[in-house]
Amino acid sequence: TDYGSSLTVSLPAALQPHQPFQIIVRYTTADGPAIWWLDPELTYGNAKPFVFTQGHSVCNRSFFPCFDTPAVKCTYSATVKAPTGMQVLMSATQSTYLEEEGVYQFHMEYPVPAYLVALVAGDLIHADIGPRSRVWAEPCLLPTAISKLSGMVERWLTAAESLYGPYIWGRYDIVFLPPSFPIVAMENPCLTFIISSILESDEFLIIDVIHEVAHSWFGNAVTNATWEEMWLSEGLATYAQRRITTETYGAAFTCLETAFRLDALHRQMKLLGEDNPVSKLQVKLEPGVNPSNLMNLFTYEKGYCFVYYLSQLCGDPRHFDSFLRAYIEKYKFTSVVAQDLLDSFLNYFPELKEQCVESKAGLEFERWLNATGPPLAEPDLSQGSSLTRPVEMLFKLWTTEPLDSVAAASCVDLTKWRTFQTVLFLDRLLDGSPLPHEVIKKLSECYSSQLDSMNAEIRIRWLQIVVRNDYYPDLYKVRRFLENQMSRMYTIPLYEDLCTGTLKSFALEIFYQTQNQLHPNLRKTIQQILSQGLNPLPAIDTTAVTTDTPAMVLEDKVSEATNGAISLRDVNVSA
Repeated sequence: TDYGSSLTVSLPAALQPHQPFQIIVRYTTADGPAIWWLDPELTYGNAKPFVFTQGHSVCNRSFFPCFDTPAVKCTYSATVKAPTGMQVLMSATQSTYLEEEGVYQFHMEYPVPAYLVALVAGDLIHADIGPRSRVWAEPCLLPTAISKLSGMVERWLTAAESLYGPYIWGRYDIVFLPPSFPIVAMENPCLTFIISSILESDEFLIIDVIHEVAHSWFGNAVTNATWEEMWLSEGLATYAQRRITTETYGAAFTCLETAFRLDALHRQMKLLGEDNPVSKLQVKLEPGVNPSNLMNLFTYEKGYCFVYYLSQLCGDPRHFDSFLRAYIEKYKFTSVVAQDLLDSFLNYFPELKEQCVESKAGLEFERWLNATGPPLAEPDLSQGSSLTRPVEMLFKLWTTEPLDSVAAASCVDLTKWRTFQTVLFLDRLLDGSPLPHEVIKKLSECYSSQLDSMNAEIRIRWLQIVVRNDYYPDLYKVRRFLENQMSRMYTIPLYEDLCTGTLKSFALEIFYQTQNQLHPNLRKTIQQILSQGLNPLPAIDTTAVTTDTPAMVLEDKVSEATNGAISLRDVNVSA
């Protein structure tokens, strides 16, 4: 029922084929999965209410009547009336404001699928950060957003245009949303939505914005016609993102970020099993299943590996760039299936078609699309060895017995590392947890104070290590972190870890104290985690952790956890 029911309109029998006609639907939108209403307390400024929409994948049918499929594209216009002092924005190429009437008017002149229609309204102000870009944010966040992005977006757009042709949407604006935004970023045309929480993590911010920039070509201009082939948008956008970062930040940084993501892919593969059908690129969408449930690291990283493999067949990535420019020009403003991409590829490179590369043993295109398991081939990341080798060496020092190399390990200053180096190191320690008590004790002595001053992407990983290893001396940092976080990506993994281990009562206490600062949707998710049928908890002495733990009873309205569900705690990827 969350996703509505179909509306069937019978056309007059006298209507001739291809004869234009108009349908008017008068409707009222109630609460639905696309529309997120926030009280002022859930914003950073605590001053005014806030609302935003999130249409991907099939939520916008609760926002307005539409053909809610990526196969159908259309232009749109909207008129929005809002109270004085509320700034309204939409994913549109044109906008006007009639101040006397308090009315905003929007028009998107290019055809887009329904899921890319987006609206946001709240206490938002803006600043220009480039000739065709501005950033919108709550007043208290705007200076930070300007400092992080001024001049950068134009640099990334210019690099993308040099690779894939003109940016066709006119403006590229960004709006930073409160931490209740349920994902990291959304590529709404002309107006990218990004969660404000990511502002403190510079390298993740760079990657996330560049990924959404890449969607301007792959996903927005040319769209997957079916949700069963989401890799056509996400795999190509990830490939384009990495071509852009290579052009602007060098191959070593790109290889480091790729190594971090592929590590996470293999982590997910280990949990799912190699024969799990969701690891296919052409995944089967069963009736009644929300397509968003099928979005996983395979959509992005296995899709990326296939696109990278295609680029390697060309011999020179610049030749593949030329093909992608032609592909965009041919299919822009339409929706495609995988065969469209692959046929275009073989027609563009007839010499490869003559070599029957699509049927190469073990690397057949059909096998890439329909085989379960890991990618059939992965990129050569040796150009990133200057950044990944120190990570591998430090990890080896901490995991090789006997632990007689702590002195050498303690000399490593993580504050000098890139964020992706540190999270790669911590993720590998997470994979090895629980660690011997002596190891976790020494790790805390060496790095805990360094990590305290780092961004949330790093801190949450260290705190997950603390929780998975029941390291009580640092548990107060877990409490402090959760008391200051309102975002799904920085709360759910920790609550899942706390409830999987022996610290469920500790989790209950923190939730009891912080639940009023969480969005109702997030609160419900955490309640589900706390209520799931876990193994009976052993009796533990929590006096070293907390005192005066209040009693709390959760509503008994949550079903058992779905068998085989993969938790965020096991993935550690935020985009």
